[in-house]
Amino acid sequence: MPDTNHIHNLGYQKATRRILRSNLTPAEALLWKALQRSQLDGRKFRRQHDIGPYIVDFYCPAEKLVVELDGAGHFTASGEAQDQERDSYLGSLGLKVLRFENKLVVQHIESVLAAIEAAF
Repeated sequence: MPDTNHIHNLGYQKATRRILRSNLTPAEALLWKALQRSQLDGRKFRRQHDIGPYIVDFYCPAEKLVVELDGAGHFTASGEAQDQERDSYLGSLGLKVLRFENKLVVQHIESVLAAIEAAF
């Protein structure tokens, strides 16, 4: 497994991370409210965390778990190809990736939280 200590939150993406944190989608804001301050089984999550060239929506370092929320742009041919490339890269680092549609998060947050917890 590759050494991943030197690929997290690199300085060149700091401004972009800050902008993303300030402009969460409604689904991201709802999920963050449920994940922040180690509310889900005591696990710490980071939001808008970069790993290599990608900024992921949520990351749990203890579980090596990435949680991505997908809006309409992810359901196009190019969006799906980009997601597949991203997931392959993250998987090559030994990270688990969970993806949820924004609509599911907003309408069924409890089932999303249960799925995240089941991945621990």
